[in-house]
Amino acid sequence: MKNLGVVITDGVGFRNFILSDFINEAKNNFDAVVIYSCIPASAFQKYNLNCKIVELDQFNEKFITWFFRKAKEVVHLQLHKKNNFGIQDNFNSNKTKVENPRGYATRFIYRITTLLHSESWILRFNKLQQLSFKNNPICKSFQNQLNEDKIDVLLFTHQRPPFIAPLILQAEKLKIKTVSFIFSWDNLASKGRMAGNFDHYLVWSNLMQSDLLHFYQSVKPNQIHVVGTPQFEPYVLERYKTSKEEFYIKYNLYATLPVILFTCNDSSSKNDPFYLELLADYIDTTKIKANLIVRTSPADEPSRFLYLQEKYPFIKWNFPNWTLTRENHIEPWTQRVPEFNDIVNLKSVLQFSDLIINVLSTIILDGFLFDKPSICPVFGSEEKECEDVIKFLDYAHLKKVVESKSVLIVKEQSEYLDAIDSVLKNPKALINEQKKFVELEIGKPLEGTSKRIALTLKNILQ
Repeated sequence: MKNLGVVITDGVGFRNFILSDFINEAKNNFDAVVIYSCIPASAFQKYNLNCKIVELDQFNEKFITWFFRKAKEVVHLQLHKKNNFGIQDNFNSNKTKVENPRGYATRFIYRITTLLHSESWILRFNKLQQLSFKNNPICKSFQNQLNEDKIDVLLFTHQRPPFIAPLILQAEKLKIKTVSFIFSWDNLASKGRMAGNFDHYLVWSNLMQSDLLHFYQSVKPNQIHVVGTPQFEPYVLERYKTSKEEFYIKYNLYATLPVILFTCNDSSSKNDPFYLELLADYIDTTKIKANLIVRTSPADEPSRFLYLQEKYPFIKWNFPNWTLTRENHIEPWTQRVPEFNDIVNLKSVLQFSDLIINVLSTIILDGFLFDKPSICPVFGSEEKECEDVIKFLDYAHLKKVVESKSVLIVKEQSEYLDAIDSVLKNPKALINEQKKFVELEIGKPLEGTSKRIALTLKNILQ
């Protein structure tokens, strides 16, 4: 057997690979497992992982490195924007009129990439990006650490953070096999370029494999492995179990009424308070008779909902228990880490709710895994100065949601109440469509996901 390195870049990677069964399964298949952490090592202490944990130094990206990384990303967007609204939207939103060095450089990059946008130019800019930081002291530090730990295969739990680029380079120099897990359903079809090139890729499904081959033309099919995702594995693990009775007591719910779960996105989803207020008003005026639980986003401060807490005291709130482990980081969101009990809470609100309302987030899949119906409001309001979010339905991953007909998408405010009433009366109406959508997006069973990933990593070395 060999030695495995696992790069935890953020709280989501922590949730997926530390709070699942992955570390235990990895230890069963490798002589040693070393965790390279971009969050403080103290975050791991309570879990008794019995493996070496190395807290990585922070990589501060200089202008020249940023320039080549930005060029690589814009070339990627230029190359794939045709007939892809998500990439077009990302391409346009990255444009800037700012009068500073990065602003001028960004406009220059946009100009030159109108001509220089091919896969070969992406690879050139990636090479220039690597050359720009190859003499950075952090590279020597990473090289020494990988040598000391005698790593044979290095797993990156997220493919996009720019601060992992020096670690990818050192692994390449040392001939260490690099593997990246594609960590979200929208990362390939609407986001920018990965932080670097990897030897192998772990994807959720055949659909994601197809996307990877389309958007990354230098990647070959034998480099891709369909493994499912550990993101949802805790839902089938006994240690995260809660009884329905405990759930109702915890939230002080009316046992005779259905439970509506409203889940929020981060603050960029500006319509969340508007949709929630309408829902709360329906319940307050007894147009809908139901319990209401609201789960805010781990990436958001719940202060924007404070007025709703005061206005509707009957709402039950589930604030994610994600601890900020480090201040003053270049990407502070990455330093928020979920606690064990947050996974317990998330599983319970999904399992024991009757209807989930959200704005086009991955929580659709979470709910479907418990056979829960989902409503997605996308309408706007001139009175509330809320623009509709209908345009996002043209994003490639959300087109699949629309085409699946597994979600009730509400495009007019006048239809919102009727949609909620309809789903509560017949919650299983779309159950077949829901199951088909899960099969499309998550290509493997939840049971045994960590073992499947560990065995795949082991087989890569054979």
